[in-house]
Amino acid sequence: QVQLVESGGGLVQAGGSLRLSCAASGLSFSSYGMGWFRQAPGKGREFVAAISKNFGTYYRDSVKGRFTISRDNAENMAYLQMNSLKPEDTAVYYCGASPVYTILIRTSTSYDHWGQGTQVTVSS
Repeated sequence: QVQLVESGGGLVQAGGSLRLSCAASGLSFSSYGMGWFRQAPGKGREFVAAISKNFGTYYRDSVKGRFTISRDNAENMAYLQMNSLKPEDTAVYYCGASPVYTILIRTSTSYDHWGQGTQVTVSS
């Protein structure tokens, strides 16, 4: 059974930092791309960042230079380091696993597995 478990969310002031973690089990982790998506109240789920199985990285424009995605295949972990946080970053953040290794990893429909989400709240 595949499980993705996010952690590291919380309440932070604007300009602060958080590091999200995603622990994966039940899948061949190194064969999957890992992505982070977020969903704010009343909005759809949107792409944030992804790292392919070949370690290629992708970011949405609004987080480039502030967020960094990484992975540790030995530990079956994916991370999202978020710096210079803004109130508009407030959302539930979801970790996903995708077998895709092209730019299609930016699309939520390419993901086979999802975590339960972790809340990130940035106060102004």
